[in-house]
Amino acid sequence: MAKMSSVNKNVKRIKLSNKYFDKRSKLKKIIMNKKITLEERFKAQQKLSKLPRNSAKIRVMNRCLITGRPHGVYRKLKISRIALRQLGLQGKIPGLVKSSW
Repeated sequence: MAKMSSVNKNVKRIKLSNKYFDKRSKLKKIIMNKKITLEERFKAQQKLSKLPRNSAKIRVMNRCLITGRPHGVYRKLKISRIALRQLGLQGKIPGLVKSSW
């Protein structure tokens, strides 16, 4: 089980990235637009840098919803490979069968 502080930190990052998503995307469009003057683009760059660092989507870590494990996480299911195996063995995931050869 992962430390609760790291799981809570990740939850905080997810909330911040959702909160600032629209503002960030508007500022990035202004920065990337070459038709706008250099001064306006520079002001938009400064506004973007004033936003919290943890509001960037790239800082969010893929973590298992059950255990909080940061590695070996399936994106679609949002659970780790170990938690998936345990749920499969318990019969809680329909269609998942343990194979052996």
